[in-house]
Amino acid sequence: MSKTQILAARAGEITPEMERCAQREDLPVETIRDEVAAGRMVIPANKVHAAGALDPMCIGVAAKCKINANIGNSAVTSNIGEELEKLHTAVHYGADTVMDLSTGKNIDEIRKQIIGKSPVPIGTVPIYQMLEELGGNIEDMNAQHFLDMVEHQAKQGVDYMTIHCGVKLEHLHLSINRVTGIVSRGGSLIAKWMMAHNKQNPLYDAFDDLCDIMREYDVTWSLGDGLRPGSIADASDDAQFAELEVLGELTKRGKENGTQVMVEGPGHVPMHQIQMNMEKQAELCEGAPFYVLGPLVTDIAPGYDHITSAIGAAMAGWHGAAMLCYVTPKEHLGLPNEEDVKQGVIAYKISAHAADVARGRKGAQDRDDALSKARFEFDWNEQFRLSLDPETAQRYHDETLPQDTFKSAHFCSMCGPKYCSMKITEDIRKMAKEKQIVSLDSKQS
Repeated sequence: MSKTQILAARAGEITPEMERCAQREDLPVETIRDEVAAGRMVIPANKVHAAGALDPMCIGVAAKCKINANIGNSAVTSNIGEELEKLHTAVHYGADTVMDLSTGKNIDEIRKQIIGKSPVPIGTVPIYQMLEELGGNIEDMNAQHFLDMVEHQAKQGVDYMTIHCGVKLEHLHLSINRVTGIVSRGGSLIAKWMMAHNKQNPLYDAFDDLCDIMREYDVTWSLGDGLRPGSIADASDDAQFAELEVLGELTKRGKENGTQVMVEGPGHVPMHQIQMNMEKQAELCEGAPFYVLGPLVTDIAPGYDHITSAIGAAMAGWHGAAMLCYVTPKEHLGLPNEEDVKQGVIAYKISAHAADVARGRKGAQDRDDALSKARFEFDWNEQFRLSLDPETAQRYHDETLPQDTFKSAHFCSMCGPKYCSMKITEDIRKMAKEKQIVSLDSKQS
């Protein structure tokens, strides 16, 4: 059996996946290898998926800030065709990974189709499918049920899994007085099991056994934050940080067991607490890649939470988050459709790119500068081409000036030909140049 990426990196080896990541990141392959060996970077590449459609990528603070898109059916709505359309849309607009969060029927077939067609890593939350097979009764679970489900999904080719090992029985009381309680689905299910049986989290107890499965297929841990805050009122509280300390312990154990580990982070955090949260995770988890949901910086905008969360995501990426999990306009309201997926991905591509520019990553600003140059030169087609969403950029322009002649016009419909500041600037520069020539001519005479 071949080694996991982290074991190969520790042995000084450079795998084909590392070489591909170095190419995509424009980084020396030795940097990729060293970051993976240190546990500051992961390459989610299940051996089954890596042998198929997967185009390897990496997640870590030394690389570009990544984004994840969530898709998946529910017990209420959606089907395979719709989920494959969401997958295509997410990848087309730039999602670096996709999580299949299916909770309804036909989960196996949906996942098989998604993995078979996805060039990006696929993540899951195994407890969802396990619960479906238990008829929705979490109290009936035992550790073996969960181990079997993790192995089943690993054999399918799932690249990373969210597993809520860090929620412990002794921490549940810390969530009692929260405004929104336990908002993680997996976290709430594990909490209910512990309360019903008055026993420790069976996933925490089975951690080493789970590591054996993850190592066999090189599935990356995404240590779930089951006690993450679900409102800014609950942000940075004792429950959240008690779990984070456990996740720090499990990060070390996971690496010692030869598995790749990233850590999930909070979903609702006011702006002034984001930097502290990023730094605290880096300290407790030895710099393991931090994968955050948003965070949402305010709770007053249902229907626009892709915006409130993108604000927090940009700040989180700036301060060290390695991957940002998107939020769509439907967050808290319903199952996202294809258009919601697009809106979420675009919002988060903006956040991740802004974070890369703020972190001073080599070449991050090149596209901004190229688009700005095209804008000043009134090269409308180049502006469209360089946009994150060229179709929308051109459609907005063409709503009022659709004729081809306006693709070379030195104005748009907002300012018109007389009030365009960039056109006026062109005139000023031309006048200054002419005056300089006249001045030189007068001196010569």
